[in-house]
Amino acid sequence: MSDASVVCSNLSFAWPDDTPVFQDLSFTVGAGRTGLVAPNGSGKSTLLKLVAGELRPGSGSLSVTGALGYLPQSLPLTGDLTVAEVLGIAEVIRALDAVESGDVDERHFTVIGDDWDVEDRTRAQLDRLGLAGLALDRSLGTLSGGQAVSLGLAAQLLRRPDVMLLDEPTNNLDLDARHRLYDVLEDFTGCLLLVSHDRELLDRMTRIAELERGELRFYGGNFTEYQEAVRAGQEVAEKNVRNAEQELKREKRELQQARERAERRAGSAARNLGNAGLPRIFAGTMKRGAQESAGRAGHVHAGRVGEARARLDEAGRALREEQRITVDLPDTQVPAGRNLFLGERLQVRFGGRPVFAGEGVALTVRGPERIALTGPNGGGKSTLLRLLDGVLEPGSGQVTRADGRVAYLSQRLDLLDPQRTVAENFAASAPDRPEAERMNLLARFLFRGARAHLPVGVLSGGELLRATLACVLCGEPAPHLLLLDEPTNNLDLVSTGQLESALASYRGAFVVVSHDERFLREIGVGRWLRLDGGELQETGAPDAHRSNR
Repeated sequence: MSDASVVCSNLSFAWPDDTPVFQDLSFTVGAGRTGLVAPNGSGKSTLLKLVAGELRPGSGSLSVTGALGYLPQSLPLTGDLTVAEVLGIAEVIRALDAVESGDVDERHFTVIGDDWDVEDRTRAQLDRLGLAGLALDRSLGTLSGGQAVSLGLAAQLLRRPDVMLLDEPTNNLDLDARHRLYDVLEDFTGCLLLVSHDRELLDRMTRIAELERGELRFYGGNFTEYQEAVRAGQEVAEKNVRNAEQELKREKRELQQARERAERRAGSAARNLGNAGLPRIFAGTMKRGAQESAGRAGHVHAGRVGEARARLDEAGRALREEQRITVDLPDTQVPAGRNLFLGERLQVRFGGRPVFAGEGVALTVRGPERIALTGPNGGGKSTLLRLLDGVLEPGSGQVTRADGRVAYLSQRLDLLDPQRTVAENFAASAPDRPEAERMNLLARFLFRGARAHLPVGVLSGGELLRATLACVLCGEPAPHLLLLDEPTNNLDLVSTGQLESALASYRGAFVVVSHDERFLREIGVGRWLRLDGGELQETGAPDAHRSNR
């Protein structure tokens, strides 16, 4: 449907405690693929819920042209539903079965309508999303999280929507499932509005909508082009700030000079009047005239100073807050070739069943290697990280670890004491560092001034990530092996960039489990491992342009 669209006019929405989310928001999204980006907590999911009708605006209007499909971030599904019920075809399938068995009750034909090919269409859609062979009577509770997400997307596509809303659709999907989803969405011809932190997916959009300070700003092109436009805009904003600062200094200097000139003229006039011997009434009149003239000149220059200050404020509002972590971590350096971990024939059993195939897996981590561990969900990647960490000992096999600290960064970010401040947690991690040095390091992780003294329990997700990184990377002793388990899950794009900049400064070895290919490329992964079917194999880097048509 070429005229499929979402139109929002003067929309306002606040939470029950009167916390505002949107105020007089207006926009139009037409046909094509639109990626909606903003930091966590900005209202992206709330906006999709408003469009989907799950929330009601306080004022303003929202209209959708065409049939609507909506896949929320958390699927409202119960485990006892069948696949057919999730897909919304259970009644049609039952009616088809009844007709095929000879039951010609008119009710069955009414239920079927034009959906005589529903099973074929369903199978084709499930195949495209990697769910081939999935039984329609299978219980949802037996599916993995990734399978449930793919099933939810299939359910929406089977309804043939003209407008589709997707909230973080690649969460819980492994690499293969992500690429299947990319292909499916590139074939969608209606109006797609998608919230995602997946930059590979966002690079397949035709436009990017940025939600900032309660306003929606559109950029033509994909996410990479959006980043370039933002970077160019930031350079212009920085230049405008510098020019405005210089203008304000100049106007302040001219104001001061005007005041000094007025004071000299007034003093000179008073002396001349006294020497001229004029009557007091005339001398007073002339003195007041000189003072008024000086006041007018001062008022003009003061007005210019105010205008220059206003232009500086306006230029500053266009300037984005510094978002890069800048830190040097020389203590984390590991000599090239040094064995940090050597594991042979490693095997773990849960419930008597082996996690790895055959006699087990072998893994060596040397020097400052940057290793990506990929593979389907549920294949044992997190188990292998726990073996590297030493938290889990193998049931069989041999392990050799080098001296040195191993740091584990889980996606739960639960290393810090939530009752203590950022500075107190950092002091506990690096007690021998002088306080001034600790505060300087925290500033480099963007905790400046009072922000360093906030309790960890009140931090946002991005702030918690930065605090955890500071304590892990700058703790004592410095870590020589860093283990990261899905570190970008639930991170917004800004926080992901901060994690990348911090890891760029890290000089030790790391092993990272992630399905985010862009993230893995940005942090300089040089060795790729895939754990699939219980077997650990070396692979090359995935093609950056795979499925990107």
